[in-house]
Amino acid sequence: MAFRGASAEAVATLTDALSARVDGGADAARVGGDLFSVAGVLRTEPGLRRVATDASLAAEAKSGLVRQLFAGKVDDAALDLVASAVERRWTTTRDLADAVEHLGVIAVVRSEADAGRLADELFAVAQTVKGEPQLRDALSDPSRSAADKRGLVRTLLEGKALPATVALVEQSLAGTYRTVGVALAAYSQVAAQVHGQGVATVRVARPLSDTDRQRLTDALSRQHGREVHLNVVVEPGLIGGIRVEIGDDVIDGTVRNRLDEATRALAG
Repeated sequence: MAFRGASAEAVATLTDALSARVDGGADAARVGGDLFSVAGVLRTEPGLRRVATDASLAAEAKSGLVRQLFAGKVDDAALDLVASAVERRWTTTRDLADAVEHLGVIAVVRSEADAGRLADELFAVAQTVKGEPQLRDALSDPSRSAADKRGLVRTLLEGKALPATVALVEQSLAGTYRTVGVALAAYSQVAAQVHGQGVATVRVARPLSDTDRQRLTDALSRQHGREVHLNVVVEPGLIGGIRVEIGDDVIDGTVRNRLDEATRALAG
């Protein structure tokens, strides 16, 4: 999620507060789940959202309302974060709910020590959803209840994936993003950022060997000055070579790209 102006400042401050609570022993997984629930309430209750973001109302009144509504229903750490959030200024009304969800994603990511496995699992689920039309349709079907979709996710993933992965895939069904795949890609970026990593999407014609994967990881990490996590996509149609996408940088050394360039040169 991209936040601007006052919202960006608020998110930065709240992220620091979340980190302090988690470092202080708060249950990150529970905090994350509770923040997801509050974000859902804010999205479905426009009246509450308007009041919570009304800059003309006293900050203490807004935080008091939030505490009254959610006390005893969410973890104290989550409640404090939400109360602090409504005291701040937001660039747009929507940003409050988006920020609370974003904090929830960070909390869930912080609940899992194995950052690499979490990133790999999120990417694998996104690829599965993309490649399985029936599953994609089932997860995006507006006639199916949210509980039904969550049940489908649990059936597919529980016992096979990390609890953090299951929680984030379930949250991807909230409709905040255009598709489940887009949501999972955004969550993967957050997971990498939380652990100080960059994310590179690598497209190859054949699977990389462990040695080649490590060599590429090391090279990209040196080039970008921080650890880089690889998401590898095998596309036989590339014929050979490799395409790397990291941030706004694209390095396309695939055979297919070179053939396309030669064809364009001949046509010109």
